[in-house]
Amino acid sequence: MRYALYFTPAPDTGLWRFGSGVLGYDSATREAAAFPVHALWHEPWFERAQETPARYGFHATLKAPFALAPGISEDVLLERAASFSAGRVPICLPALEVASLGDFVALRPLAEDAELNRLAAACVRDFDDLRAPLSAEDRARRLASALKPRQHRHLEDWGYPYVFEDFRFHMTLTGALPKSLQPRALEVLRTLYYRISGPVWIDAITVLAQPTRDSRFAVVERFALRAYAPAIDLGL
Repeated sequence: MRYALYFTPAPDTGLWRFGSGVLGYDSATREAAAFPVHALWHEPWFERAQETPARYGFHATLKAPFALAPGISEDVLLERAASFSAGRVPICLPALEVASLGDFVALRPLAEDAELNRLAAACVRDFDDLRAPLSAEDRARRLASALKPRQHRHLEDWGYPYVFEDFRFHMTLTGALPKSLQPRALEVLRTLYYRISGPVWIDAITVLAQPTRDSRFAVVERFALRAYAPAIDLGL
């Protein structure tokens, strides 16, 4: 069993329906989601590309998938998540864009957000005592990528290379695509996203679980960020 801490939009939002539909899987209902009515989802190359991201569901990673340490139960993880979220303030991202990110397509903010980066860093640190050591297989899989020395250290220290300075908030929309086919996917996804685009509130952290490596992640519980930002004295 593996768990992950993700940002997932509320299931009643247009953003959630958009992302789940693009991937063809709704991790909240744990059921298939209807693809958009568009020829792209009948292209064999695109159908294949969606298989991997569909396993994780529509999300932005805050703490990458991990097994629980010996003696740590799911209840302990959920209690920690409830306590953590109660003391955190929601964050508004004014806009997201559909863009290429390496060999895949994702939603990402138009600009870096320091508060969002701090939230992700806190998720990495504050839950790490619940994480089992990285397995030899997972370590070897990560090391197969071209990692910077700093990312090697992150992998050993935190179980994932892309944290802190290397964190980039994004919500994956496709799997790996050949460069020649990315423009087609970008055009279609930008058109579809435009219909529901707007400010996005990072208003919760979600605990998801994956029973086996071949199964899909499913939402266990979504914890609202419930703290309030301090009032600003404008001196009026």
